[in-house]
Amino acid sequence: MANLVQELNSLDFSVYIGGPMQAAVKAQHDASISQVNFIKEVGFVPAVPAVSGGAAAIPAQLRYVDFNYDKSVANPDQGKTLQQLKDEGKVPAAATVIPATINTVDPFIKSAVNLKVPFLSMLTIPALRIDEMTIDFNAKLNSVETQSVGSEFQGSASVSGKFWKVKFNASASYKKTNSSTSTTEKTYTLGVHVRAVNDELPAGLSRILDMLEDSITAI
Repeated sequence: MANLVQELNSLDFSVYIGGPMQAAVKAQHDASISQVNFIKEVGFVPAVPAVSGGAAAIPAQLRYVDFNYDKSVANPDQGKTLQQLKDEGKVPAAATVIPATINTVDPFIKSAVNLKVPFLSMLTIPALRIDEMTIDFNAKLNSVETQSVGSEFQGSASVSGKFWKVKFNASASYKKTNSSTSTTEKTYTLGVHVRAVNDELPAGLSRILDMLEDSITAI
């Protein structure tokens, strides 16, 4: 009979259980490094090294995106007279008519706006975190032992006589067979379930992004 306990003790659980856990730790490490590289490569203009005898080194600069568009704003000069415009210094004191460049009729006028936005504040920064990992390891051992016993007997006898002399012949044979087989079936299954989520940004990085949003300027 196979020793099933010995079979189970021979399993290297550090490989079956520890292997997936080490892989999860490495995946978490790689995700953190990926976040750092994403910020450096996408959010900043690469630094320019100094040239010997030439220009000085230029450190890495935050990457901005410029937006130019026309915005409708209230016309501050609507309905104003020539004298009011003179008092505000918008037209010369010697002017006799309102210049064509000043619109005193339309309630709204178009204003060209230039918007500078930090590129990082427009993107979703990857922050993958392994939230849950379940390892299912099943070991199934089946031991089957069969034994068969067989026997066979053969015999014969003969008697012959002539007057008072008797001749007796006999023969016999006996055969016994015994065989046994033992079979152990091994079945191993390993299932790893990993649940990863996009984690909240670290407090320091979140504050930096808040500061970058405050730096958005419209001119």
